[in-house]
Amino acid sequence: MALIKKVRGFTPQIGKNCYLADNATIIGDVVMGDDCSVWFNTVLRGDVNSIRIGNRVNIQDGSVLHTLYQKSTIEIGNDVSIGHNVTIHGAKIHDFALVGMGAVVMDDAVVGEGALVAAGSVVLSRTQIGPNELWGGAPAKFIKMVDPAQSKEINQKIAKNYLMYSTWYDAELDNEHAVKDETEA
Repeated sequence: MALIKKVRGFTPQIGKNCYLADNATIIGDVVMGDDCSVWFNTVLRGDVNSIRIGNRVNIQDGSVLHTLYQKSTIEIGNDVSIGHNVTIHGAKIHDFALVGMGAVVMDDAVVGEGALVAAGSVVLSRTQIGPNELWGGAPAKFIKMVDPAQSKEINQKIAKNYLMYSTWYDAELDNEHAVKDETEA
């Protein structure tokens, strides 16, 4: 079961039909929408400021989300994919955006609607990534525009896939309970 921890009077609020991996950690001022998934070894640390997450967001294995005390918050829109081992520190990620594996997005950066941050990129503080732009590198720079319909379709597909993956774990849990019940009978 995920570690959900109250701190400074804030208890995380989790939406309907969300999957939280067994060793995910969700702390403090975190509000998550519906149909989200937070995967293994992921930390959402809302201890010093708020983290707001929309609907159908997947935050993949090993990612860390944190903020600056009294300075930056995290806002993530709907249908967003946060890849494996991503660090987001006090940034805003708009709807249908994708942040690739191992990327770092720093304080007060903005990732526009339908934008893509390439794997391994470092988005510096206060960087403004426009809608449907692909950025990559360290530090991240504009690479090219992406087709808005294609970007939206890709991110909706990823969001649906991660929702499907999460059901596999619920099914396994149901199977474990059934086996346990049979052995105790």
